[in-house]
Amino acid sequence: MAFRNWDKELTEANLLEQIAQAKQAWQESEATEPCAESVHYDETGNLIVIKLKSGAIFSFPPRLAEGLEDASPEQLADVWLPPSGSSIHWESLDVDFGIPELVAGIFGTKSWMAELGRKGGKVTSTAKTAAARTNGKKGTRLKKNAL
Repeated sequence: MAFRNWDKELTEANLLEQIAQAKQAWQESEATEPCAESVHYDETGNLIVIKLKSGAIFSFPPRLAEGLEDASPEQLADVWLPPSGSSIHWESLDVDFGIPELVAGIFGTKSWMAELGRKGGKVTSTAKTAAARTNGKKGTRLKKNAL
Protein backbone atom coordinates (compact mmCIF):
# COMPACT_ATOMS: atom_id res chain seq x y z
CA MET A 1 0.00 0.00 0.00
CA ALA A 2 1.39 3.40 -0.96
CA PHE A 3 1.34 6.18 1.58
CA ARG A 4 0.75 9.76 0.59
CA ASN A 5 3.29 12.37 1.46
CA TRP A 6 1.21 14.92 3.36
CA ASP A 7 4.28 17.01 4.05
CA LYS A 8 4.36 18.29 0.45
CA GLU A 9 4.08 21.99 0.15
CA LEU A 10 0.77 22.99 -1.42
CA THR A 11 1.78 24.74 -4.59
CA GLU A 12 0.03 25.16 -7.90
CA ALA A 13 2.54 22.80 -9.53
CA ASN A 14 1.91 20.09 -6.92
CA LEU A 15 -1.83 20.54 -7.28
CA LEU A 16 -1.68 20.27 -11.08
CA GLU A 17 0.45 17.13 -10.75
CA GLN A 18 -2.09 15.55 -8.39
CA ILE A 19 -4.94 16.44 -10.74
CA ALA A 20 -3.07 14.83 -13.65
CA GLN A 21 -2.47 11.67 -11.56
CA ALA A 22 -6.15 11.53 -10.58
CA LYS A 23 -7.25 11.87 -14.22
CA GLN A 24 -4.87 9.07 -15.23
CA ALA A 25 -6.19 6.80 -12.45
CA TRP A 26 -9.76 7.56 -13.54
CA GLN A 27 -8.98 6.74 -17.19
CA GLU A 28 -7.31 3.46 -16.17
CA SER A 29 -10.30 2.45 -14.05
CA GLU A 30 -12.71 3.40 -16.86
CA ALA A 31 -10.78 1.06 -19.18
CA THR A 32 -10.53 -1.87 -16.77
CA GLU A 33 -13.40 -1.72 -14.27
CA PRO A 34 -16.89 -2.86 -15.29
CA CYS A 35 -19.44 -0.02 -15.41
CA ALA A 36 -23.18 -0.28 -15.77
CA GLU A 37 -25.09 1.33 -18.59
CA SER A 38 -28.52 0.33 -17.30
CA VAL A 39 -30.16 -1.74 -14.56
CA HIS A 40 -33.66 -3.06 -14.03
CA TYR A 41 -35.57 -5.72 -12.12
CA ASP A 42 -37.02 -8.50 -14.30
CA GLU A 43 -40.05 -9.66 -12.32
CA THR A 44 -40.77 -12.57 -14.69
CA GLY A 45 -37.36 -14.14 -14.13
CA ASN A 46 -36.93 -12.66 -10.63
CA LEU A 47 -33.55 -11.23 -11.63
CA ILE A 48 -31.68 -7.97 -11.26
CA VAL A 49 -30.35 -7.34 -14.78
CA ILE A 50 -27.36 -5.07 -15.34
CA LYS A 51 -26.21 -4.11 -18.82
CA LEU A 52 -22.53 -3.18 -18.76
CA LYS A 53 -20.98 -0.48 -20.95
CA SER A 54 -18.92 -3.24 -22.60
CA GLY A 55 -22.15 -4.74 -23.96
CA ALA A 56 -22.14 -7.70 -21.57
CA ILE A 57 -25.22 -8.43 -19.49
CA PHE A 58 -24.96 -9.58 -15.87
CA SER A 59 -27.90 -10.78 -13.80
CA PHE A 60 -28.49 -12.33 -10.40
CA PRO A 61 -31.47 -13.37 -8.25
CA PRO A 62 -32.20 -10.89 -5.44
CA ARG A 63 -32.17 -13.69 -2.83
CA LEU A 64 -28.36 -13.83 -3.22
CA ALA A 65 -27.82 -10.17 -2.33
CA GLU A 66 -27.68 -8.95 1.25
CA GLY A 67 -30.57 -6.57 1.86
CA LEU A 68 -32.57 -7.66 -1.19
CA GLU A 69 -33.59 -11.15 -0.06
CA ASP A 70 -36.95 -10.08 1.44
CA ALA A 71 -37.68 -7.09 -0.81
CA SER A 72 -40.97 -6.78 -2.67
CA PRO A 73 -41.04 -6.62 -6.48
CA GLU A 74 -41.97 -2.93 -6.21
CA GLN A 75 -38.94 -2.23 -4.02
CA LEU A 76 -36.64 -4.20 -6.33
CA ALA A 77 -37.91 -2.27 -9.35
CA ASP A 78 -37.01 1.02 -7.66
CA VAL A 79 -33.30 0.66 -8.45
CA TRP A 80 -31.14 3.69 -9.21
CA LEU A 81 -27.96 3.92 -11.29
CA PRO A 82 -25.66 6.96 -10.88
CA PRO A 83 -24.20 8.58 -14.03
CA SER A 84 -20.79 7.02 -13.33
CA GLY A 85 -22.27 3.51 -13.66
CA SER A 86 -20.04 2.34 -10.84
CA SER A 87 -22.79 1.18 -8.47
CA ILE A 88 -26.51 0.50 -8.08
CA HIS A 89 -28.73 1.72 -5.27
CA TRP A 90 -32.16 1.00 -3.77
CA GLU A 91 -33.27 4.11 -1.87
CA SER A 92 -36.23 2.50 -0.06
CA LEU A 93 -34.07 -0.42 1.11
CA ASP A 94 -30.93 1.65 1.78
CA VAL A 95 -28.86 -0.90 -0.14
CA ASP A 96 -25.86 -0.19 -2.39
CA PHE A 97 -23.65 -2.49 -4.46
CA GLY A 98 -20.55 -1.71 -6.50
CA ILE A 99 -20.63 -3.09 -10.04
CA PRO A 100 -17.09 -4.57 -9.88
CA GLU A 101 -17.99 -6.40 -6.65
CA LEU A 102 -21.23 -7.82 -8.09
CA VAL A 103 -19.49 -9.00 -11.26
CA ALA A 104 -16.87 -10.65 -9.01
CA GLY A 105 -19.68 -12.49 -7.19
CA ILE A 106 -19.60 -10.48 -3.97
CA PHE A 107 -23.20 -10.05 -2.87
CA GLY A 108 -22.68 -8.79 0.68
CA THR A 109 -20.44 -8.77 3.73
CA LYS A 110 -18.02 -11.59 4.55
CA SER A 111 -20.48 -13.10 7.02
CA TRP A 112 -23.28 -12.93 4.43
CA MET A 113 -21.11 -14.66 1.82
CA ALA A 114 -20.05 -17.33 4.36
CA GLU A 115 -23.71 -18.03 5.10
CA LEU A 116 -24.47 -18.32 1.36
CA GLY A 117 -21.64 -20.85 1.05
CA ARG A 118 -22.88 -22.82 4.04
CA LYS A 119 -26.39 -22.98 2.60
CA GLY A 120 -25.03 -23.99 -0.80
CA GLY A 121 -23.08 -26.86 0.75
CA LYS A 122 -26.25 -28.22 2.33
CA VAL A 123 -28.11 -28.43 -0.98
CA THR A 124 -28.81 -31.98 -2.04
CA SER A 125 -29.46 -33.29 -5.50
CA THR A 126 -29.65 -36.66 -7.22
CA ALA A 127 -26.26 -36.00 -8.82
CA LYS A 128 -24.68 -35.16 -5.45
CA THR A 129 -26.19 -38.30 -3.87
CA ALA A 130 -24.99 -40.50 -6.75
CA ALA A 131 -21.47 -39.07 -6.54
CA ALA A 132 -21.35 -39.69 -2.78
CA ARG A 133 -22.45 -43.31 -3.27
CA THR A 134 -19.87 -43.86 -6.02
CA ASN A 135 -17.12 -42.40 -3.87
CA GLY A 136 -18.29 -44.45 -0.88
CA LYS A 137 -17.89 -47.68 -2.86
CA LYS A 138 -14.20 -46.87 -3.34
CA GLY A 139 -13.55 -47.49 0.34
CA THR A 140 -11.51 -45.43 2.74
CA ARG A 141 -9.19 -42.65 1.75
CA LEU A 142 -5.79 -43.65 0.59
CA LYS A 143 -2.90 -42.56 2.77
CA LYS A 144 -0.58 -39.98 1.25
CA ASN A 145 2.86 -41.21 0.38
CA ALA A 146 5.71 -39.47 2.16
CA LEU A 147 7.95 -37.54 -0.21
